[in-house]
Amino acid sequence: MDTEFLSGIFLKLLTGLPLTLNLTALSLLFGGLLALVLNLMRASRVGNALASTYVFVFRGTPLLIQIFMIYYGLASFDAVRSGFLWPFLREPYWCGLLALALNDAAYTSEILRGGLRAVPQGAVEAGRVSGMGRTLVLRRIVLPLAIRQALPAYSNEVISMLKATALVSTITLLDVTGLARAEVSATYRAVEIFLCAAVIYLALSLLVTRGAGWLERRLSPYKFGVSA
Repeated sequence: MDTEFLSGIFLKLLTGLPLTLNLTALSLLFGGLLALVLNLMRASRVGNALASTYVFVFRGTPLLIQIFMIYYGLASFDAVRSGFLWPFLREPYWCGLLALALNDAAYTSEILRGGLRAVPQGAVEAGRVSGMGRTLVLRRIVLPLAIRQALPAYSNEVISMLKATALVSTITLLDVTGLARAEVSATYRAVEIFLCAAVIYLALSLLVTRGAGWLERRLSPYKFGVSA
């Protein structure tokens, strides 16, 4: 085993880690905000139909095709090229981030929807009886309980989105996977290089899993016997 080559490749791939983490964090942030909007839309019949259609489309099509449609497809419209968003949409970074965020919103909205459904109605009624308004009940009772219920599923979504960022390498972005592909093209040593990339993603996934487990224990001390 060529340890010198592996250590050199590993250090090179780590230079793409900031972009991977940046795309993951921002896609989760914007996707989470959009997911919240989608769940608020479900309060009306028309809004529910629009939200359901959005979720069906983005969950039912591959993320790679969504990236290609945004990066290559939007550029084919004259209205887009002459619009005020073109300075952003012509950049692979913003196209990749947009595709990741839109995709994440579809999955996160369903996770949040399940968490909201799991909130006991008695807790909501108790908040109203104690004099809380609708907004205060949502902020202090509904959302905290929904987040606790949705946390295990959401941690899986975080890991999925972390791995999904590898697809932006197909539109020239040099994240961890993009750098790995470039090194493979230069050295033709695919096994060692992609093995190093896999180790990086495994380490990140382990950190997310451990962090989600710690957060779940903190939010639900009564389940784990942990003092808050």
